[in-house]
Amino acid sequence: MSAQGETADLFDEGAEATAGYETLAEGALLLRHFIGDEDAALMASLHTIITQAPLRQMLTRGGFRMSVAMSNCGDTGWISDRRGYRYDAIDPQTGRPWPAMPAAFTALAARAAARAGFARFTPDACLINSYAPGARMAPHQDKDERDFTQPIVSVSLGLPAVFLFGGLQRRDRLQRCQLTHGAVVVWGGPARLAFHGVSPLADGEHPLLGRQRINLTFRKAL
Repeated sequence: MSAQGETADLFDEGAEATAGYETLAEGALLLRHFIGDEDAALMASLHTIITQAPLRQMLTRGGFRMSVAMSNCGDTGWISDRRGYRYDAIDPQTGRPWPAMPAAFTALAARAAARAGFARFTPDACLINSYAPGARMAPHQDKDERDFTQPIVSVSLGLPAVFLFGGLQRRDRLQRCQLTHGAVVVWGGPARLAFHGVSPLADGEHPLLGRQRINLTFRKAL
């Protein structure tokens, strides 16, 4: 993936450090401090979603409970249980469709994707992950979606975390990236199936979210 016209100047020598952008791999970009004045709208939308579809710790195929609590919004949601990993339009906990994706979420995801060179990204799913201190996410690939031509947009809110970003093989070296509130990572193109994860979350207190990190992962799933 090559940067499109309006973003090409971000990749001039020295521009990334100045602008707070960092290329992790071809097709993968870390946007530091990307969220501006959207905090209030994002927090209000998040509260509405988890009131309708509460966070829960899902089971893996092997019957183990995940350390990260999850919910979803959009046309479909990612779920995990003993039957495996998949997308479903119905929240299995409430028996109702997942909450609609708020306009503030959709706009942020599209803006971040465009900044990374992926124009006209319209997500139909947003996986919401809540990390308490000590929670982690083992390196994995996002491969349950139907269309791998669309990027992944991952938004960090709350406590800082160490994001692990690797290559297309599990054995590839993992980069360690410090993510703070408002950082966004976008990966697609040749990096779309890169392994990625999160190290155990360190304890702390965030003024908006307390002892918690929220990750919003936007995808085109269907």
